[in-house]
Amino acid sequence: MRALRILLEGAIYLVTSQIDHGAMALSGEEIKQMFLDFVEKSKKKFGFELWNFTVMDNHIHFLIKPGNDVSLSKIMQWIKCNFAKKWNKAHGTKGHLWGERFYSRIIKDENDFERTSKYIDENPVQAKLVKEAKDWKFGGLFHKIRGIIGLVDEMLDGELFSPSGLTFPASPG
Repeated sequence: MRALRILLEGAIYLVTSQIDHGAMALSGEEIKQMFLDFVEKSKKKFGFELWNFTVMDNHIHFLIKPGNDVSLSKIMQWIKCNFAKKWNKAHGTKGHLWGERFYSRIIKDENDFERTSKYIDENPVQAKLVKEAKDWKFGGLFHKIRGIIGLVDEMLDGELFSPSGLTFPASPG
């Protein structure tokens, strides 16, 4: 029996989802952009905040805060299911694209947020896809630095932990 996913209203999550059997199904710029198009559509549909992301060849990472009354599971199911259908159609295949269910954990505090965001940014550097995180076209840092609007949410200086900015609800247990 699998463990229950901890969901907490108002929480920010690190989400990781892998392609089935570690296949490089997200390799290529066109496929990565197709995936990001689905993420952008889902933002409009579900109203979540995406604070950072990266799309690698065989997995993705999000730093995400679901909107009120929308569960993280519903958001991820919609993105993964609809992208898989389009991917299968484009490749003339059927069946599963994504591996086991996505991993998620609640971001605990400001330090955890910063550490996790840096981890996401550094993924393509660690994989030797770019020399500097800011150069990865399929990551939130690239979008933030270049002022690309729509996918990644922007924070003003000092906004992140102000009373009107992000908050971190107490984790259960």
